[in-house]
Amino acid sequence: MASEPWQRYEVPGPIKAVVIKKPEIVSTLLNNAKNPILIVGHEVAEIDLGGKKPIDHIIRIARASNIPVVTTANTLAEFLKRDFKPAASMTSMDIGNRLTDPEWSVSGENGPHDLALILGMTYYVGFVIEAGLKSFAFHHLKTVSLDRYYQPHCNWSFPNLSIRDWDRNLTIIAQEIEKK
Repeated sequence: MASEPWQRYEVPGPIKAVVIKKPEIVSTLLNNAKNPILIVGHEVAEIDLGGKKPIDHIIRIARASNIPVVTTANTLAEFLKRDFKPAASMTSMDIGNRLTDPEWSVSGENGPHDLALILGMTYYVGFVIEAGLKSFAFHHLKTVSLDRYYQPHCNWSFPNLSIRDWDRNLTIIAQEIEKK
């Protein structure tokens, strides 16, 4: 299990994400959060997991946990095709910027977000956004990368995974959340 950035030229600094060895940890984090949010980029609708896509897992997780989903603009249509309406849609950078605000909530209710689950952005875009959150939102927001490549700027991240292992981990998270 690699716990180094997927792209070698990215240097994360001395504090790195804790590797998620058991996907059940994510459901525990989600259950303990007061106001979690799920940030989703375009890759969730593009990557083939052998007959399904990561977006299918995301919808299961969001419905089971009633977590608001914020998509990047070009991903909204894919959610709507699956009869799921996200809480909001905006650019990746706008999402990252808003999450640094300790008063912001996508719904305007329940106070600020305290946990952000992030996946589906191009690796280097996620790297930059998560670096910003690590630097400017660390007092009020914990971050979890659910991407298949290790993202060192989050608090927790999957290691570098094969497509099969990534699919298995997302399946386990959805199943764990649906149990509760």
